[in-house]
Amino acid sequence: MTDQRAPFLYVIVCASGIADGVGTLIAAAHAEGWRVGVVATPNALGFIDREAVEAQTGYPIRSAWRTPGAPRPLPPADAIAVAPATFNTINKWAAGTSDTLALGILCEAYGLGIPTAVQPYLNSAQAAHPAYAESLARLRSMGVMIGDYVPHQPKANGAPDTYNWTHVLDLLRPTRHQAHTS
Repeated sequence: MTDQRAPFLYVIVCASGIADGVGTLIAAAHAEGWRVGVVATPNALGFIDREAVEAQTGYPIRSAWRTPGAPRPLPPADAIAVAPATFNTINKWAAGTSDTLALGILCEAYGLGIPTAVQPYLNSAQAAHPAYAESLARLRSMGVMIGDYVPHQPKANGAPDTYNWTHVLDLLRPTRHQAHTS
């Protein structure tokens, strides 16, 4: 496990066929000196190996709201990486919908000034919907850093070998020093 004074990165995982690759991002974040906790959308839990992720991070995966008075299972976030970010999550987040813990954290991050980077994962038919471009524009206007994913063809399994898990870290790198010293 990394130094307890190292900055803490929330990795928000959405439900998609590549979500089980999140360990790649966690390993790269650890190599850069981040401590990592994973927050999964409720549907993403069915796509990831919970035991493996918890063993890799040293923290429980969060997916549901905690009850009042319950201990906080994760330290506060110094930065947030959303990968893979689905069409649904991107559009709900941009609209200010907070119906899951993951979306609640993302909506609150703006007001808290937490640096946030997102690496989308969706198909070209979804990306053609006008709401998607509008959502990306709104997120950019909020200071969210958007990754370089090129939407895959519908029903093509999304070429998981070409998904750049670590691009969110590239985007967050300029904020890492600031997070460590604040």
